[in-house]
Amino acid sequence: MAARNGRTKGRTNPGPAQQDPGSSDQRATPASQAGKERSTRRKPNDSQWRTRALALDGARDTLCPTGLRAQLALLRAQAPDGDAWLHEIKWDGYRLLADLVDGSAQLRSRNDQAWTANFPELARAIQALPVRDARLDGELVVLDAQGRSDFTALQQALDGSARQPLRYLVFDLLGVAGVDLRNTPLVQRKQLLRALLGNTPSTLAYSDHVIGRGPEVFAASADKGWEGIVSKRAEAVYRGGRSADWVKTKHEDSDEFVVVGYTDPKGARSGFGALLLAQPEGKTLRYVGRVGTGFDAALLGEITAQLRALRSDTATLTLPAHLPGRPRDVHWVRPELIAEIAFRGWARQGLLRQAAFKRLRPDKPVSDLGGDRGSPGTATRTTTRKQLFARKATSSQVTTSRASRSAANGPAQERVTHSRSRRSSTSATVATSAAGSVTSGAASGASEDGVTVTHPERVVFPALDISKGEVAAYYRAVAPLVLAEVARRPLSLLRCPDGVGGDCFFQKHQARQLGAHIKTVALEQKSGTEDYLYIDDAAGLLELVQMNTLELHPWGAGIDDPEHPDRLVFDLDPGEGVAWSEVVAAARDIRTKLRAAGLESAVRLSGGKGLHVVVPIVPEASWEQARDFCEAFAQALATQAPERYVATMSKAKREGVIFIDWLRNGRGNTSVCSWSLRARAAATVAVPLRWEELGKLSGPDAFPLDKAVQRAKRQRSDPWASVLALSQSLPG
Repeated sequence: MAARNGRTKGRTNPGPAQQDPGSSDQRATPASQAGKERSTRRKPNDSQWRTRALALDGARDTLCPTGLRAQLALLRAQAPDGDAWLHEIKWDGYRLLADLVDGSAQLRSRNDQAWTANFPELARAIQALPVRDARLDGELVVLDAQGRSDFTALQQALDGSARQPLRYLVFDLLGVAGVDLRNTPLVQRKQLLRALLGNTPSTLAYSDHVIGRGPEVFAASADKGWEGIVSKRAEAVYRGGRSADWVKTKHEDSDEFVVVGYTDPKGARSGFGALLLAQPEGKTLRYVGRVGTGFDAALLGEITAQLRALRSDTATLTLPAHLPGRPRDVHWVRPELIAEIAFRGWARQGLLRQAAFKRLRPDKPVSDLGGDRGSPGTATRTTTRKQLFARKATSSQVTTSRASRSAANGPAQERVTHSRSRRSSTSATVATSAAGSVTSGAASGASEDGVTVTHPERVVFPALDISKGEVAAYYRAVAPLVLAEVARRPLSLLRCPDGVGGDCFFQKHQARQLGAHIKTVALEQKSGTEDYLYIDDAAGLLELVQMNTLELHPWGAGIDDPEHPDRLVFDLDPGEGVAWSEVVAAARDIRTKLRAAGLESAVRLSGGKGLHVVVPIVPEASWEQARDFCEAFAQALATQAPERYVATMSKAKREGVIFIDWLRNGRGNTSVCSWSLRARAAATVAVPLRWEELGKLSGPDAFPLDKAVQRAKRQRSDPWASVLALSQSLPG
């Protein structure tokens, strides 16, 4: 039968849950009633659950051990695709394992701390299960009104500063009724777990999953505000420790580090100035940087008290010689305090870039740090395009409708469906744990982004009869890809209210209220401070479309650090009489010369006449330095091969040669982003490429709108991923 053989491909659930043994009143009930029901409710004989467990593949007729180690996930840049994987929400809480032995529940953290006394209501809920023997694995969370896990609220609930209902979201069943299920395929373990927990609202809840379509599930999780997803091999056995059978994909680059010291505060700040951080490396600790932001007054006081209790008279590690400051200014502490830090990649010296404190993690041991990711310099840059990239972007979208119950009253159960849409292939659809339902469907005037596109019938590209509604559908389909390029960057917009062929104009400043999700940032200019437009979500992107935006041109820097560019762009603009093959050869030539200067590059079809050669860099050089480098590079090309290149804008000098436009690398200058439509009759799209693809394309207009959508559907990985993962600086 399907459940026994694990044949569940293409379905969300392994099959309809079988009726629990005994009557329906044997299901788990709210924790407020659990104690009462434990004494009054007659449990079914464990033998009925034992029979069901023994029918599963790999089940062993022996008691599952207690005190098992938790299975842990590896960090990956992209979610795995294919039906061999199932995908769960990555809950933001405390990992908790439960041993139910002879009707008595014991709770343990992932670092084997006893937590039963901390959560008596949870222990009672587990003891109310219709068995006297079980091994559970899950996450302890507090859910907000939208069904998202709220770690801050969880901490407040634990320290007693706020009353919050706790939920134990269970995602694995390692043993039940005297049967060891660790060698049973995961998807079969979860089917039995679902039946065991039942569907009644309770402190206990089943954490559901989606089978297949990992990149789409990951993209949908961003829209819902979730931390990310955990992907697991559907047929995998359970093994303690870190395993490639479980991988996690996150929307923010963060990790845990051990605090090894701190510096004194400056100015009016109290407590400490910055925490010094380290990561295990073999049997030693390696310094990875410091963090001084992300603390409020309460946190400063709380952490300072813990630091003083851990003071050490000897240095915890040796600081690198190149660091500023003096070692004697550091107050060392015993390496016991674990902090979760958000950051934006690694600098050359193996130090964290733009680190910000998130929270302390008392539930995690030092021995577990650093095992889920590669070494510094190869760590996942999850806040770049790789996180937001959905490998199978389609014109189907995710829409959410809330049921009548809220998260407070309804089950904390995540319900997931996997359905087939008429207009596209199966799309992963995920519902929030607040009893919401998410379905796939064709593009429409409004979606989960809440944006209604008015006059969708208005023709924008008259030569192709492409309407405003179709433009909106395109941008909805590729929103994760576009946002990876433009989110939180100042924008220059090309707006065409009368469509292509009518009057179009650029806009970069706020003129009037453009939409609730179109935001502004105040930036200094020579004439004073001016407000620049930016967006940070799909709703903002669709509001730009609603105001007839066709092209998006971002700065080469983000609003969080607008004075230091993080990418350079060389725009190859061919003059009259220049063949496409010459443009391709020029791009390859520029790539070679950049390599000689120590810089790797990526290439993009501009959707216009030429190509863009894009160089990602660490945001440390000033705009003036970036502009000077680009000008010198372009001038050197023109000097060495004047028959091929020119580095000035003069139209008279550009016939028969290629203009290397370096001027886009000045402060406030822009270039079109990847996946942006172009306001041209053919409705072409600027598309990122792999270098090896260049010779296979017929010209710069190879991807009109329809072919761009097809490419997005087929694309299995970001063509720029390897270059974007680098940490490279301007030479000199």
